[in-house]
Amino acid sequence: MKPEHIGIAVKELKISIPLFEQLLNTPCYKTENVASEGVKTAFFQTGDSKIELLEADNDNSPIVKFINKKGEGIHHIAFEVENIEAEMKRLAALGFELLSEHPKKGADNKLVCFLHPKTTNGVLIELTQEIK
Repeated sequence: MKPEHIGIAVKELKISIPLFEQLLNTPCYKTENVASEGVKTAFFQTGDSKIELLEADNDNSPIVKFINKKGEGIHHIAFEVENIEAEMKRLAALGFELLSEHPKKGADNKLVCFLHPKTTNGVLIELTQEIK
């Protein structure tokens, strides 16, 4: 596994995109809606990894719940894997709780699966695999 991106929950992309463009000294290279997760995303390349900003696109989005509980900030850390299904099986066998039985289509042309934070010391972990 290698770090693929850090997801940051934000209230408004229109405010946060220019802020992170200045902060990181690089343009946002992509925005995307991910209806299955209830988010709008914006991506920034930072060396070998990325920053993903996440804005809720509806009132039931996990991002709304996260911001209401913790405020804007780091939401998850994503790790790129070679074979997401094999990695999901491996981690489930070790006792990690998966938030879905099968990988879902996520942002940035990835298959994704999240691990429940109660089994990862409070950190939401995302597994990602490039869709080929």
